[in-house]
Amino acid sequence: MNHPNDILGDDAVLSLRGVSKKIGGKKIVDQLSFDVHEGEVVGLLGPNGAGKTTTIRMIAGLIQMSEGDVFVRGSSIRHEWKKAIRHIGAIIENPEFYPYMTGYDNLKQYQRMNEWISNDRIDEVVRLVGLEQAMKKKVKAYSLGMRQRLGIAQALLHQPSVLILDEPTNGLDPAGIREMRDYLKTIAREEGISILVSSHLLLEMEQLCSRVVVIQDGKLVTVRSIGENHAPSNEEKNFVRVMFRVGRLEEAKNVLDSQERAEIVQVAEEQSELLVALRYKDIPDIVAALGAARIPIYQVTEIKQSLEDEFLKWTGGNRIA
Repeated sequence: MNHPNDILGDDAVLSLRGVSKKIGGKKIVDQLSFDVHEGEVVGLLGPNGAGKTTTIRMIAGLIQMSEGDVFVRGSSIRHEWKKAIRHIGAIIENPEFYPYMTGYDNLKQYQRMNEWISNDRIDEVVRLVGLEQAMKKKVKAYSLGMRQRLGIAQALLHQPSVLILDEPTNGLDPAGIREMRDYLKTIAREEGISILVSSHLLLEMEQLCSRVVVIQDGKLVTVRSIGENHAPSNEEKNFVRVMFRVGRLEEAKNVLDSQERAEIVQVAEEQSELLVALRYKDIPDIVAALGAARIPIYQVTEIKQSLEDEFLKWTGGNRIA
């Protein structure tokens, strides 16, 4: 077996290397490799049947891999399961609790199975997920969102390095989804925990994650940075779409038609707007050319593709499940 330090990416907390799963001679997951680093939230995306849940189950040690390995803090899930799994907290499907016990008593039950968990740690995770006012209530009175947060609190009790969540916002209303998103960001920031989350809600993933891992037919399609802190890659800088809102639209079209470095993609006559495809570095020259023709420029806006647009491009039009 290779030493994990020879295999893991730099500072990777969770690392998949060539992970495959065969069922009945068919590869459900095929040579999947990616890393998750400390304190980042990574989304696992893919169309229906892409292998997301199978991948998460293998990472959590719930089903065996056919090939490859998963390393958590340098420990192999295949060869050092007990050592590796202690670094993982997971909620796969819906968290289950004793409904006639309070939220606090449910967490105390988990504590009894793990003697090193202190009462202070219980109080800490309860505060982290915002359930201080609900701990004395019976779980049967909890909303779905409260049960999900209680599940996350339980998964965090043993201070894992990685939190793995499969569709954590399933069934939640918009307020609950936003609440869940905010708490997950807080957990990553305050606890330094890495979070791997699968979801079919692309807008939520765009707002929650710093990176997405896209899989299709069990194979890795792409790993991309997203979100507010995402700096454009060299490829993205090379070619962009820019909307120009101008005066004297026809003259502006003639100017742009004369520029070999710009291609008009769309014209919106009512708004007096031109959508132009051009290289990032050529934007100043195009603005200068319009200015030299004394064409009023009221607005210049880069039109970025949404995560949904990107997803459909990556997967050849297959919609997410």
